[in-house]
Amino acid sequence: MGGVLRVAQKIRLEDRECPLSATLGLVGEWWTLLILHDAFDGYSRFDQFQENLGISSSLLTSRLKRMVGAGLLERRQYQANPARYEYLLTELGRSLRPVVVALAAWGNTRLAAHERSMVLVDAQTGAEAEPVIVDRATGRRVDGPDFVFTAGPAASRPFQDRYAAHPKPRQP
Repeated sequence: MGGVLRVAQKIRLEDRECPLSATLGLVGEWWTLLILHDAFDGYSRFDQFQENLGISSSLLTSRLKRMVGAGLLERRQYQANPARYEYLLTELGRSLRPVVVALAAWGNTRLAAHERSMVLVDAQTGAEAEPVIVDRATGRRVDGPDFVFTAGPAASRPFQDRYAAHPKPRQP
C-alpha cells in the first residue's frame, strides 16, 4: 500500500483515490510496460533488457529499482563475482500480463494484418487470438454500455457524487 500512496502523491488531489490514476502512476510510463513485456517473454537479466530495448544503463537501472520497489519484480543474485542480478516477475508483476496483452491487441487493431510486428497466438495451434475482457461471473464482455463504474465503499463525497446515477454495488 505504501507504494501506491507514494505514487498517489504525484497525482492531482482529486484523482488520488481513483484506481486508474494510481495504477498509471505506477505502470503508465512506457519503459515500464516494455520491461514488463520483455519479462513476460522470458528476459530477466539487465543486459538482456538493455540490448532488447536499447535503453540507457541509467534509465534502465532507475526503472528496475522502481519496479522492484513497487513489488512488480524481484531482484535476485545469480552470480557472486562480479555480483550480477536477475529481475524476476512477482505474482503482482505477472498479474499485469492481461493489461499488456490488451494494450498490444488494441495497438494491432489500428494496423493492417501485414503491418503487425507481433501478434498473440495460441501456443499449441498458432491460431491468432483476439483477447477480450469478460466478467468472471457471467462471461459477458465488460467493454460495452452494460457495465459502468460506480462508487465503491471507500469513495469520497466527490466520487459518490460523480457516480450517484449509477447502481450501487451489491454486498456479498
